[in-house]
Amino acid sequence: MISQQIINALSQGAFYALFAAGLTLIFGVLDILNMAHGSVFMWGALLSWYLMSKVGLGFGVALLVTVFFCIVLGFMLERIAFRPLRDRASGSLAPLVSSLALSIVLVNVAEKLFGTRVVRYSEESIPFSQTVQVGDAQLSMLQVVLMLTALVLMLGLWYLVVSTKLGRSIRALQENPKVASLMGVDVDRTIAWMFAIASALAGVAGAFLGVAYNSASPYMGHWVDLKGFAVIILGGMGSIPGALIGGMLIAFAEIATVVYLSSDYRDAAVFVVLMGMLLLKPTGLLGSSREVRA
Repeated sequence: MISQQIINALSQGAFYALFAAGLTLIFGVLDILNMAHGSVFMWGALLSWYLMSKVGLGFGVALLVTVFFCIVLGFMLERIAFRPLRDRASGSLAPLVSSLALSIVLVNVAEKLFGTRVVRYSEESIPFSQTVQVGDAQLSMLQVVLMLTALVLMLGLWYLVVSTKLGRSIRALQENPKVASLMGVDVDRTIAWMFAIASALAGVAGAFLGVAYNSASPYMGHWVDLKGFAVIILGGMGSIPGALIGGMLIAFAEIATVVYLSSDYRDAAVFVVLMGMLLLKPTGLLGSSREVRA
């Protein structure tokens, strides 16, 4: 049914947007791709699974603990993988490789702690299992909570960037880091908080996706990284509204492919759409040309 597929696409798009928002926040200021973002997402899923299925915490409490853990992980990621290279003005390639190396470390640690197999949530730990009938479609409460959470967090992130002191510092760095520093912006502190916020969003996305699919594994960050990159390129690198629009477009492209072709082609369809966007508008839907900053 088309109505059911539309609901599925909206919930999937909300997840993509939530994950990609952190990626685009970092890229919008630093012009680098954080390759460890998917591993933070994976830790969000596995930690929430452990807290819910093994410790017995409710979803809300487990989510709060997971967010706090991912914030700390974001601070550590910035301090270990990015700041030392930024202090040496090493360009954009070295931080990308450094974050990729740290991503591998995070995966290996997860393998040691949680094992290499896909883990499942216990039935009693899965929240929001109720469903409501919307026309011909079934809408689960988990989908409702995911879409509302994604919307609130995306609006909150937009408000933070536009209307707060930290947001003004972020926008100043985006324009020109050297001038921002001369104007009193604490560059290291601002960037550290950016990584913490981005990691918190990744952790929330991981917790929700793990529950929605009733599965988590140390390797689940690999495929979502690729989708996240596709989302921010399609929506516009550095654009928060673009991440929301890009996430929805990617999700609808996947669902349309499943409905009219085959699920075997859903990933191919995403990257066909992406290639088309790069040919027609390389900066993405809401992206703009970026000048080289002194």
